[in-house]
Amino acid sequence: PSLVVSGINHGSNSAINVLYSGTMGAAIEGGFYDIPSIGFSLLDHDEDADFSAALSYVRPIIERAMNSDALGRPLCLNVNVPNLPADQIKGIKACRQNRGFWREEFERRQDPRGQDYYWLTGYFHNTEPGAQDTDEWALDHGYVSIVPIQVDLTNYRQLERMKRWEDDRRPAPATANRPVSDNR
Repeated sequence: PSLVVSGINHGSNSAINVLYSGTMGAAIEGGFYDIPSIGFSLLDHDEDADFSAALSYVRPIIERAMNSDALGRPLCLNVNVPNLPADQIKGIKACRQNRGFWREEFERRQDPRGQDYYWLTGYFHNTEPGAQDTDEWALDHGYVSIVPIQVDLTNYRQLERMKRWEDDRRPAPATANRPVSDNR
């Protein structure tokens, strides 16, 4: 294939949601094979969602991505569209992924037979609410967010610090009388 397009998904794939997303999973899989890939999502969970605003951005974003040699390959884009009428969307913002996490909560409920069950709920906790270069900020301010995604999740800052752990010596075998220690 010359392009993988996934979506338009119901609901956000911004911030940490990219890791849980089947829509983005399909786009990322295309990127594994060096196929330009784009995942599209609309921030609306309603089964009767209006996708017309999101649809108006699909073709222009695909054309820009496919005609831009400057982006290089592999290319995988995560596109999120705010739940607004097309005339209220302010435009497109190229962003980085917001840092945050989901706070999970459980509600105790009862089914029609009176049996208890628990419903998973929660909310997204934005750990950098003042950052204006993130997908969450763009969406909150009426912009379509585009985040270039890569598969490498290595924390390079920590990796550099861990290089100090390396040496040529192998640890002595542990014995019952001598505990293993990281101190040398």
